[in-house]
Amino acid sequence: MAAATIEGTESTGQPEEAGLPQMNPEHFASQIFWLVITFGLLFVLLSRVTLPKIAGSLAARKNRIEGDLGAAERSRKDASQALADYETALGQARGRAHALADENRKRIVGEIESLKSAADAKAQEAMSKAEARITAERTRAEGNIGTAAAEAAASIVERLLGVVVSNDEAAAAVDGGKKAR
Repeated sequence: MAAATIEGTESTGQPEEAGLPQMNPEHFASQIFWLVITFGLLFVLLSRVTLPKIAGSLAARKNRIEGDLGAAERSRKDASQALADYETALGQARGRAHALADENRKRIVGEIESLKSAADAKAQEAMSKAEARITAERTRAEGNIGTAAAEAAASIVERLLGVVVSNDEAAAAVDGGKKAR
């Protein structure tokens, strides 16, 4: 059975051609014909279908890029304007803050001055009252000094001399000593 298989695969007796069939010069004309037809169909397919799609994609991409660049430029201008507005508003706010600070400073200085003058007036009034009390106490003390001096003189005379002197006599003697000075 193995012999039958081998016999069935044997050639009919014609010698096989050596080499690649596409390199056989007898087939060149048909190969060139089909090559031209295939490349012609590919050219038509590419030029009518694929290249317009690629060109459309490129144009859409270019338009989208230009649109994005335009939007970015508008956003940049808007941001610049917003920054300028912000800086203007910030400058105005600083000016108002400085004005309020100056106004408050002046108001506080005025209040301090009025409180200071009120405190000075109170101090002057208290000083006047204190001086009046001191003067009154000094006058009263001077009056009491005479009486105390008379009592002391009477007591000293009584101890030293053993003589009892009345308060009136002692006061007259003390007053006479003051007049002698």
